[in-house]
Amino acid sequence: MLPDVVVDEIPLVDGGEGSAAALAAATGGRLVPVTVTGPVGLPVDSHFALFGGTGPRTAVVEMAAAAGLSLVPRDSRDPTVTTSFGVGQLISAALDAGATRILVGCGDSGICDGGVGALQALGVRVIDAMGDELGRGGAALSEVESIDVSGLDPRIAGVDVLVAVNPYNVLCGESGVARVFGPQKGATPDQVEQLSAAMERWAKVLERDLHVDLRAVPGSGASGGLGAGLAAALGARLLPRFEVMIGSVHLDEAISRADLVITAEGSVDGQTTRGKVPGEVARVAAGYGKPVVALAGTIGPDADVSYDAGIGGVASILPGPTTLEDAIDRGPEFLCDAAERVMRLVQIGRGLA
Repeated sequence: MLPDVVVDEIPLVDGGEGSAAALAAATGGRLVPVTVTGPVGLPVDSHFALFGGTGPRTAVVEMAAAAGLSLVPRDSRDPTVTTSFGVGQLISAALDAGATRILVGCGDSGICDGGVGALQALGVRVIDAMGDELGRGGAALSEVESIDVSGLDPRIAGVDVLVAVNPYNVLCGESGVARVFGPQKGATPDQVEQLSAAMERWAKVLERDLHVDLRAVPGSGASGGLGAGLAAALGARLLPRFEVMIGSVHLDEAISRADLVITAEGSVDGQTTRGKVPGEVARVAAGYGKPVVALAGTIGPDADVSYDAGIGGVASILPGPTTLEDAIDRGPEFLCDAAERVMRLVQIGRGLA
């Protein structure tokens, strides 16, 4: 339609589903298949990525590939019993592959166990009042008594573990992970209260035994508290997920030479400016004075706040009423059509300038 336009496609991910594949593609790396224990305790086919190129041998562990919400059947969504054990198995597999730098992407999780499962898979003992290994799931945290890291895989000591998190997600309190995300993962109101109390108990144990207070640390609540568990027991660094990701795909460089930036998100709403991809893209683009258009699966409540964050316009990709299943199945088609509509408007604007 616009033969003179040069398009740079930059894979952008927020640490959730697709992150490992996107970063492998962006760096000339590869995916490594692994079978792990899924969130409901059954085996799932998973993977991690190894970066290509020179530099530290970097692995990308996409927690959603081992404990994502999409791996939990809709009729079984109960974060009081789902586990992050498979995430720890992916980290172990990355160590087996010789990784010296491990990037754990948090997002799209189906768990709320404080990262206990992942730690147990790496040799950490999380113990209840009877001296037994703590059971599976977030509800079990109500019984946590102590944590013993003496059995932690010794290879972790020589590895830089980075956890890409949404910094707005914290472990405890009114804005804690159980209250904010528990319902999305299937928790009832009573279970939300149960999980909130369990997270507070877990935080107290981590503070007493490992001397770290992570209750309100930015990103500690990422992926059902996985961020807190990895930071406390592995010494992992919690970093804003977007800053981690853009460094891997050279986004700044691409935006600096662009005339227009187009980004996309499942829903543009009041949360878009709180660590979501379009809001962060707009922040980077603002530094270069570049206009931004966001394509959205849905335009939700308070979407107007995105304009104040530097998004110049928002367009829905849906051509009309449809089912969620149809929207997902035809997503690529709808996205391309929406991009064409936006560019036709841009073309009109060029004629008016």
